[in-house]
Amino acid sequence: MTLTEDLRQQYHDLWQRVVTHPFVRELGDGTLPVDTFRAYFLQDYVFVHDLVTMTALALAKAPTFLAANRLNQFLSGILNPENDLFVRAFAALGVSAQENITASPVTQAFGDFVVRTALQGSFADIATILYVTEGTYLDWGTRLLDAGKHPPQPLYQEWITLHSPPVLGDFVTWLGQYLDSAVLDRQRPTLSRLFHTALRYEYLFWEGAYHGGIAWPDQRGG
Repeated sequence: MTLTEDLRQQYHDLWQRVVTHPFVRELGDGTLPVDTFRAYFLQDYVFVHDLVTMTALALAKAPTFLAANRLNQFLSGILNPENDLFVRAFAALGVSAQENITASPVTQAFGDFVVRTALQGSFADIATILYVTEGTYLDWGTRLLDAGKHPPQPLYQEWITLHSPPVLGDFVTWLGQYLDSAVLDRQRPTLSRLFHTALRYEYLFWEGAYHGGIAWPDQRGG
């Protein structure tokens, strides 16, 4: 069994909870409240800054020119079409350029985790986290498209399409192939921990958006 097959099997239940979360199902059905999507989208925008930092550090640690090129293409996708969607979406969601968007506790913890791993860890460590962050999004995007989901909200549909096989498929496949072929047995325990932790954060990210956020203790009402 390959490394990625082993990890997907070991954490199958949690992976399924991420890619079939009620947020995802309602996004596909077009029944997700706009305020819920707005809260999620703002936090995702904050997190993407840390994702860019992690990917840039991965470029510096890339073992081959091929690996560096793959990451560069992925980074270009974040900085160009995805950023363009953020800008247009903010206008549609009524978010002003001056609005102060701060990280929720989950977003801050997730971002700290990916940046710390990128700074201190190996290229395989970073590739493992990217396999989770991009692999889960590819999974739920593919599931919604295969199920024929076409929400009436253009923004919802564009967000689904942005995480479809034509956009993310090759990159996630390459990440899996790299991890399955280049990782040593002694690295597996560390990569298993990183895989599991990233999955946990992905689930908490959905949960925070869907249930109205997880506030800091001194920001709770009452």
